[in-house]
Amino acid sequence: MPGTPPSLPISAIRRSFRVAVEGKAKRVKSRHFGLEENRKRMVELLTELVPREGFHATVLDGVKLRRSDRNEPRTPVLYEPSVYFVASGRKRGYVGDRCIVYDANHYLVLSVPLPFECEAETGEEGEPLLGISVRLDIGIISELAATLDRFAAAQSVQEAACVYATSLDETLGEAVVRLLESLRSSEEALILGPSIKREIMYRVLSGPRQETLLAMLGRNGDHTRIHSVLRAIHTRFAEPLSVAGLAAEFGMSVSAFHHRFKGVTSTSPLQYLKSVRLHKARMLILNDGLGAGLAADRVGYESASQFSREFKRLFGHSPTDGNSRAGVRRRGRVRDRNQVG
Repeated sequence: MPGTPPSLPISAIRRSFRVAVEGKAKRVKSRHFGLEENRKRMVELLTELVPREGFHATVLDGVKLRRSDRNEPRTPVLYEPSVYFVASGRKRGYVGDRCIVYDANHYLVLSVPLPFECEAETGEEGEPLLGISVRLDIGIISELAATLDRFAAAQSVQEAACVYATSLDETLGEAVVRLLESLRSSEEALILGPSIKREIMYRVLSGPRQETLLAMLGRNGDHTRIHSVLRAIHTRFAEPLSVAGLAAEFGMSVSAFHHRFKGVTSTSPLQYLKSVRLHKARMLILNDGLGAGLAADRVGYESASQFSREFKRLFGHSPTDGNSRAGVRRRGRVRDRNQVG
């Protein structure tokens, strides 16, 4: 029939299908090989950069390294907005009734300062837990969103989890490797590091759960107001804050405020404020050597006895427990005042 394309023989169709399938299999195998090579290189670099246990600040603002040579039980922690990559081992975060696992194949993204509980496992064959965190810079996120024309999307975000784990792809893994390589030299870190940090934020913003980062930029709606409330609590925790006062300040009814706040953080506003204050006080005691009474006053407690009770309830020991303090120091001084765990 005129105009009808000739049909292909069955053998040719089968051959084309086999070639397509084999090509896809090779691409998948190559991607997995790249991910594994990145992981191995991250382990090598972190082992070199972090020879002892604990949290370690770097010359790059907002970039911190982590090592633990033993499993760690479920413990209260306070994370700042950041991206956390694990090279070996595994961490589990408990937020409300959610259990979030992040490991060599999954990275954690947290868009708000959030207290939760976390446990850690070392890697296979005796590998220590090794990780790197990169603090999210809202200025860079905002600039990238403007360049990518994502501000309209940011204003439309209504619901987004403030913390999630997602699969690590080869491109993002390569950027993390380059960031670690730059940290081997202070000069390279200061010259190359900021652009690699920016690239990491770009790739997270372009990833499958970009709405979590976009919620940081929104200016409308109850959900984005809650993000602003969390940032306010994190910086003004020592002030005499109240739930009713915060709700009014950010233009919400008390009932709507409670509902939206718990939807984002899986906890109540009062419990969140209490947890932030206790974590901040713990850092003042551990890092600055303050006594329990002075630390309590610095973070907004009016009653030293109430502070001691709530501190022990959260951390399992009193703020004056010298054995607990010594145990922390033996594992390595906690350098970051906003991230513990």
